[in-house]
Amino acid sequence: MGPRLRNRPAPFAHLDRMTDARGLFEHALLDAPRAELGYCVDDVARALLVTAREPQPGRRVEEMAETYLAFVEAAIARDGRVHNRMNTAGVWTDVPATGDWWGRALWALGVTAVRAERPATRTRALKAFERAARQESHDLHATAFAAVGAAEVLKVEPLLAPARRLIYRISAMIPDKAGSAWPWPESRLRYSNGAIPEALIAGGAALGDRHVVSRGLSLLTFLVSNETLDGRLSVTGNEGRDPGEEGPLFDQQPIEVAAIADACARAYDVTGDRRWLDGLRLAWEWFLGSNDSGTPMIDAATGAGYDGLTAAGRNENRGAESTLAALSTFQQARRLLGVEMPR
Repeated sequence: MGPRLRNRPAPFAHLDRMTDARGLFEHALLDAPRAELGYCVDDVARALLVTAREPQPGRRVEEMAETYLAFVEAAIARDGRVHNRMNTAGVWTDVPATGDWWGRALWALGVTAVRAERPATRTRALKAFERAARQESHDLHATAFAAVGAAEVLKVEPLLAPARRLIYRISAMIPDKAGSAWPWPESRLRYSNGAIPEALIAGGAALGDRHVVSRGLSLLTFLVSNETLDGRLSVTGNEGRDPGEEGPLFDQQPIEVAAIADACARAYDVTGDRRWLDGLRLAWEWFLGSNDSGTPMIDAATGAGYDGLTAAGRNENRGAESTLAALSTFQQARRLLGVEMPR
């Protein structure tokens, strides 16, 4: 497919509806934002990432990205720890820490520092990245998220010490269990699993370390194999997956599919091996309805994603996380597979 098709804008109508002048509401009742439940950096950072990597964002999407960036900047404390939750009065309701939201913030800031349309926006994102990267986390997933952002930053600042340190840290946190029946670094699959191999693939490529890339590719091969059933994605349910546990498992969360899509896209970008496009294709088809319940998980007209896949169909609520998972997967499929949103 030609560039014109690949760059056809993603549908941001629902994300726009979930966004106000301060940030992005976390939850929705059907397609209406539940403003009373406030905002979280976890989701605002995801939104910053998605809007920053839209190739032809347009004025409104650029405005939304600026709102998300300001929210993430405000969340970062002086020592680099990050708040997660804010109420509708604009007050942070937690103490800053280095949980998943810290890692998500670094991921989004790394992408924005490289891909944002405006030079001033890229500069702000890089400064915010450097501030948050003063910290480190003992959590595997948070560190994986941060390392993917660090790999992005190294594209423009290849010697930036905090970014390199994050990649060294994730590599050290993931044991090399090549040849093991269960090579995964955790005792079971939990959540956002694709980010773990992606961190190794992206980080190894950024450092020019082929062994680290190879470890990431092996983990991704294992993950996709475990998350595929009868030629379709059948991802880990919301309670995780134990070794040897067979599916389908429910409720399946769209973020799991998006994480696999991102990891497969990264693997293709790094290796050029077209087999990774098959994994990306399965992820996009999951949203279109090739899943364990035969149910579409994206509203193609508005870009809304549905909150979970159950044995009986889907959760009809369309919150921020699921919407961003759907949009993110579409962006990758549009870029590498040349797909367009169904009409």
